[in-house]
Amino acid sequence: MVFLTRITLAKLRKLSRHYLKEGFRDSLKIFVSGGTGGNGLPKFGGIGGQGGNVVVVGKENISLSDVYKQNKSKSYVAKSGRHSSHNFILGPPGENTKFEVPVGVTIFTELGKKLGEINQEGEELLLAKGGAGGNPKNGYLGTKGQAYPVIFDLKLIADIGLVGFPNAGKSTLLKAVSHAKPKIASYPFTTVRPNVGIINYKDLREISMADLPGLIEGAYANKGMGHRFLKHVERTKLLLLIVDINGFQLSPQYPHRSCLETILLLNKELELYNKDLLEKPSMLLINKMDTENAQQKYVEIKDSLQNISEIAKKYPDNIRPENVLKFTDILTISAKEKLEDVELVKNRVRKLIDVMVQLENSEDVSNIHDVYNNLKDALSEKGPNLV
Repeated sequence: MVFLTRITLAKLRKLSRHYLKEGFRDSLKIFVSGGTGGNGLPKFGGIGGQGGNVVVVGKENISLSDVYKQNKSKSYVAKSGRHSSHNFILGPPGENTKFEVPVGVTIFTELGKKLGEINQEGEELLLAKGGAGGNPKNGYLGTKGQAYPVIFDLKLIADIGLVGFPNAGKSTLLKAVSHAKPKIASYPFTTVRPNVGIINYKDLREISMADLPGLIEGAYANKGMGHRFLKHVERTKLLLLIVDINGFQLSPQYPHRSCLETILLLNKELELYNKDLLEKPSMLLINKMDTENAQQKYVEIKDSLQNISEIAKKYPDNIRPENVLKFTDILTISAKEKLEDVELVKNRVRKLIDVMVQLENSEDVSNIHDVYNNLKDALSEKGPNLV
């Protein structure tokens, strides 16, 4: 009986590991090798063929998991060049090896050298160059191609990125506004992998929203999900910060943070990771307004939210960001209980995304930056829409 139990547990462990391998991937390590150059023919001055190259091609609607499944050996080797001969004084070159990767990846060597990025479908990038064919300079002996491990680092592409501490209600909101089915529970870190949902509108407009793993204090220094979360924020158009009106406490070992403190901390984490993120358009959602005494707690911080840059100066350095986000909207919602709140969020994010699209498609490209800054200033002067 004990023997059978051990066998069963072993099978379950294998299934568990298999599941993890087949799940979402935002990083993948593979080995690439350019082909070896063909040998030359000294007697006739023949030149060997150049070794083939390893090249990646950008492709929409595929994932790094797909790349892994297509070649589980995780090795791509190009063909070697042909030797020079009596019939072929110039040896034919080796065939290139090409494979597809998702748009949005950055490729590094194992030592951290950046080889490049793939940002558009059909875009190509040379990863490993084939060796030179045999010629007088190398004694007519073909040389080996470049060979090393490379790492694909994927930054998720979505219109909207949900930013918040664990259990703030990000997954609940994503489920409410889209057809995504993220795991939801009343404990931190339910989301351990990014979920992307599509918000559909009656006129067939679609906007993508990414629910990313919750931050913790020190995420900028790679604590918790750290950089695995924050890197995805870089490729979103709009930051949607969501906080619990009751504040947040990760565990008894951590201090309880009020709603206002969580807003400042989220701002600070983004700033410390990449201050350019503060230039992105952003909205703030204060969630769980259906809970006890929520309205009273909101009334206590309402005035502070209208002047958050000044209020931030009263907090210690470990909480206070140097620069604060300029929220175009601040909405109080109950993502779980009120459908009208969900509809309000859908309409507000669409208006802002549509304005951004218009600016991006403007014929006067040189003026986009000025127009966008004027738009931000106007929104700032008008003040956020406090519901």
